[in-house]
Amino acid sequence: MRRRPFLSGMLAALSLAGRRAHAADPGVDLLLVLAADVSLSISAARFELERRGYAEAFADPRVLRAIGEGPTGRIGVALFDWAGPGEQQVAVDWMVIGSAGDAAAFAARLLTVPRPFYGRTAIGSAIAFATDLLARAPFRADRRVIDISGDGTGNAGRSIAEARDAAVASGITVNGIVILSAPEGMPDFLKEHTNPSGGLAAYYRAVVIGGEGAFVMTAESFAAFGRALIAKLVREIA
Repeated sequence: MRRRPFLSGMLAALSLAGRRAHAADPGVDLLLVLAADVSLSISAARFELERRGYAEAFADPRVLRAIGEGPTGRIGVALFDWAGPGEQQVAVDWMVIGSAGDAAAFAARLLTVPRPFYGRTAIGSAIAFATDLLARAPFRADRRVIDISGDGTGNAGRSIAEARDAAVASGITVNGIVILSAPEGMPDFLKEHTNPSGGLAAYYRAVVIGGEGAFVMTAESFAAFGRALIAKLVREIA
């Protein structure tokens, strides 16, 4: 009989510890890493359109509705800029988005971060960096997604297939959003980079994406990037 208070105390302590652990590690419906291409083929004007597209997308009612319809009504998001090998930098570290206020906070943080790189296009290195970023996420989620944007083929860094396969093997889905550029007036090396044989979307399908339900979305231009990103986020979240 004397053991009961002790056991009751132990159970109460374990319950409290569990609640504290849950509060320190809140669950979300999705962990999403946005990998923003800032390589040399993206001009300053294009970078501004891309940046604003990311900043404004989460404030769109369709995106907020998709988030709100999830079991917890919130997702974990991080965004980093990438270009060549070793050129990856977090612009907005992990934060929860579950409301219009959260979306505004995300945009405010992102729009204060200057462009860090003008390097080559190391897609494989970007995927590897995103995989590591997911590994240190402070939130729990059953679904983990890497969202790679890009306007050209990979031309430097780690093997894309190797990095993609490693991500997929750990249960991550790698999606892509390609941004198309008209080849007129471009130097030949950029034409081949941004307009590969068969098209950039087909290249991403064959080389970049992988995992359960992986897909590629196309933005017909940098001006259309924000609209395409909204549709992509809704599909990923829902």
